[in-house]
Amino acid sequence: MKTRLTYEESKVILEYIDEKWKGGDFYPLLPQDPYERAQARFWAQFADDKCAFGTWGACCAEDALEKEKAVQIALESFAHLEKQIEGKKFFAGDKIGYLDLVAGWIPHWLGVMEETGGIKILDAERFPSLHEWAQNFIEIPLIKECVPPRDFLVNYTTARLSYVRSLAPNKP
Repeated sequence: MKTRLTYEESKVILEYIDEKWKGGDFYPLLPQDPYERAQARFWAQFADDKCAFGTWGACCAEDALEKEKAVQIALESFAHLEKQIEGKKFFAGDKIGYLDLVAGWIPHWLGVMEETGGIKILDAERFPSLHEWAQNFIEIPLIKECVPPRDFLVNYTTARLSYVRSLAPNKP
């Protein structure tokens, strides 16, 4: 009897895939070295907690001072991520890996959040390595096929922002 496993967390799914299909024709998503594997997991969590949620916080902020502070915090987080990709095509080296897939929202979603939230985070001058990585990542045919249309994401994000902002307490 087989047990069907259901995961809702994308990072858990990626780790499951990495463990389930070790060897063969597949290259690993996570490094084999335990320290490097722990580093990939750390930076994946960092990309989610600090970069994604930091950007969303900046996107949601309506007060100019609050938005400016949130953008600065997000920029600091992206600066750390920039250091991780410097000198490499992908976070994993020459091939995409775990961190590339976890941070894969950046090439498409970040621009949408910048547009709908009236912010700017990722520019080629400030983050040249991250910008180049984003271009390399989004051009991978399998990734390109799976990205939803930008107008759909803009409409979705605009609706989410409206909803989140409607929940904010009225300020005097």
